[in-house]
Amino acid sequence: MQRKPLPFDVVRELARTLPDVEESTGHGAPSLKVRGRLLTCPAIHKSAEPHSLVVKIGFDQRAKLIASAPDVYYVTDHYVNYPSVLVRMSRIDHDSLRDLLSMAWQFVTTGTETKKPRVRKRVQISQRKDRR
Repeated sequence: MQRKPLPFDVVRELARTLPDVEESTGHGAPSLKVRGRLLTCPAIHKSAEPHSLVVKIGFDQRAKLIASAPDVYYVTDHYVNYPSVLVRMSRIDHDSLRDLLSMAWQFVTTGTETKKPRVRKRVQISQRKDRR
């Protein structure tokens, strides 16, 4: 159900209930950080839909969120290699946003691997014929 997007003030209010959350800015937009690490901010890249939020989250969690509610959660090519999910603020409800921010806080504070695992190419090693 499409409705008026939740404003960043609601995000700020919910995030302030979590420990060590601080307000900051990045690229001229407000952001929320935990001990200097990004938690969430408005999605300002041109690939993101208007009124979207970027939330730091693990790759597995992102896949589950998108699979469960693709009308709410999404990712663009720009964000695909970052541990984050984009949120349509006109589609998410208050409780789901609170739960998402809690998951993001857990992700940011546990020091979880932030880079997507690289897939290594297998190199075929030819066997030597003259093995002794």
